[in-house]
Amino acid sequence: DHYELRKIFFPSPRCSGGCSAGGAMKFQPDVSSSRRKSRKAHFNASSSQRRIIMSSALSNELRKKHSVRSMPVRKDDEVSVVRGTYKGREGKVIQCYRKKWVIHIDRITREKQSGATVQVGIHPSKCVITKLKLDKDRRAILERKAPSKAKKGKYTEQDAAMQDVD
Repeated sequence: DHYELRKIFFPSPRCSGGCSAGGAMKFQPDVSSSRRKSRKAHFNASSSQRRIIMSSALSNELRKKHSVRSMPVRKDDEVSVVRGTYKGREGKVIQCYRKKWVIHIDRITREKQSGATVQVGIHPSKCVITKLKLDKDRRAILERKAPSKAKKGKYTEQDAAMQDVD
């Protein structure tokens, strides 16, 4: 209510009536929908935030097995590239270069003019994880993510039948 009054009595100098980008009503007034602020937050993200942003989808088999859709990529995961010039290529992640927002995959290299071979950086969103490197921390992440995913989904006839039993 206080926020609404502020909007009425002190409208933003840039737009009439406290509008947001696109003209639609905002659901959370404390979260900005400004392109400028979003880009600033993205490119000034800390390393721990970049880890989350640099996530890849899991392959269909892994998705069924763990009931998790995506995971942050790490060093010894095996990935398959699904977009771009290197589409269809597979390999093990040899480096997560958070500063440049890319991962380096073995056997995905190119020759420089000088003849030296260099790793080609690929963004994790353009990859699918085909094999996870599981340690206790990774297992804990899967355990934490899986139950929330299991509750979501389609409402089946079996669920409806169970409602009638009660």
